[in-house]
Amino acid sequence: MPQWDAAGTAAPRLARPEEAPALRDLVRAAYAHYVPRLGREPTPMGDDYAARIAAGQAWWVPGIAVLVLVEQDGMLLDNIAVAATARGQGIGRALIAFAQAQARAGGHARLWLRTNEKMVENIALYTALGFTETHRETQASFRRVFMEKRLSRPAA
Repeated sequence: MPQWDAAGTAAPRLARPEEAPALRDLVRAAYAHYVPRLGREPTPMGDDYAARIAAGQAWWVPGIAVLVLVEQDGMLLDNIAVAATARGQGIGRALIAFAQAQARAGGHARLWLRTNEKMVENIALYTALGFTETHRETQASFRRVFMEKRLSRPAA
């Protein structure tokens, strides 16, 4: 697992209310390169991170990465964003492993996500990590690819 910050912290923590602006800014910067490809801002750029924090759904590594997990039909990996300066260090993979562990700990048999079909590099990463495509549909005028990963239950 990579060293994510100067303190060597390698696990996300739940974000605090006063950190909502920092989460929003990190997500907006992380997704900005998709705007020309999609022709508009991806959904996570407009999310309400204060509400996500209040609901206990927003995890983060300060200044490095944001992860949003929602207990919905299993565990939904609703957003994963890594700062441009931290890309290519295995942080996305580590966050997905963390999400899987959280899902298992919550008793969920699957971790699922949706991504824009134009975000082909994300689809390739998720596929390489064992996610399978379940279907595609249009939501809020975005073509989305739905993927899931079945999880084994933790040993008793």
